[in-house]
This record gives sequence, C-alpha cells and structure tokens, in this order.
Amino acid sequence: MKVEEFLRKEKIPYTKIHHPEVYTAQEVAATAHVPGREMAKVVVVKAADEFALAVCPADRQIDMKKLSKLADRKVRLANEGEMEDLFPDAELGAEAPFGSLYGMKTYVDSSLAENDEIAFEAGTHTDVVRIAYKDFEKAAEPEKGSFTTHV
Repeated sequence: MKVEEFLRKEKIPYTKIHHPEVYTAQEVAATAHVPGREMAKVVVVKAADEFALAVCPADRQIDMKKLSKLADRKVRLANEGEMEDLFPDAELGAEAPFGSLYGMKTYVDSSLAENDEIAFEAGTHTDVVRIAYKDFEKAAEPEKGSFTTHV
C-alpha cells in the first residue's frame, strides 16, 4: 500500500484502524470511532488545468469560492471520469491526503490544523490511518487556508 510505505519512509508513526466498508467521510468517522473534526476528508478538485487535493474535516464542506481565492484561480470538483486514472493504488473516493504522492498540490483547511491528530482513508473504504497533524503538515507540505463551512 503506497500510503503506508510513504509513512514508513518518512518515519511517521501511525495507527491503522480497520472498519466496515462505508463511503462518506462522516460514515468513516463514525465506524472508525473518530470525531468528525479529526477525520480528514479528501476532495479532488481541478484548478484551471491541474488537479489538486482539498483536505478538510469530515464535518465541514468546501466553499468553492473561498478555495478558488486561496488557489488564485477558479476551482471546481473533479468528476469520477477525470479521477479514474489519477490514483492507481487507491479505491475511488478513498484517496489519502498527500497530493505529492500523485504530483498534485494539497490544500488544507485551517480548521483541520486545530487537531493534535487526524485520521484519513488509506486507499481503501475499510482502512483508516491516524497520525499527528504536525507530521501530516510536514509530509504533505499543504497550502493552508480557510475554505470550508460547517455542514
């Protein structure tokens, strides 16, 4: 699994949580017993002609106008057809929040940085990885800003 290999290579301690198969970030948070504010939801977006990852807590939703302002260009959701070949090692919708693994920029909502730890899907709809937020930020080198609203 590419994500776990990456974490080991970066010497990032992590905990893996196996859970029943679910598909939405809020369902993953509930079945993995992770608070929604700590569950990192990964949304694939297209900024101009480049794909990027927008990462935010599961209990928030992305405001595309705010994200476009942060990215300094118009941003829209990527569609499933566009995403099919972008993440060969992950199930569709279970991408990890490390855009650098796929040659993409990563944007993270500043509300996620309020947590000591975060959790995220590890490439499958049945596995979650939990790491320290500071380790995520160091490894992902995301551009941080405020681009979400409460669900």
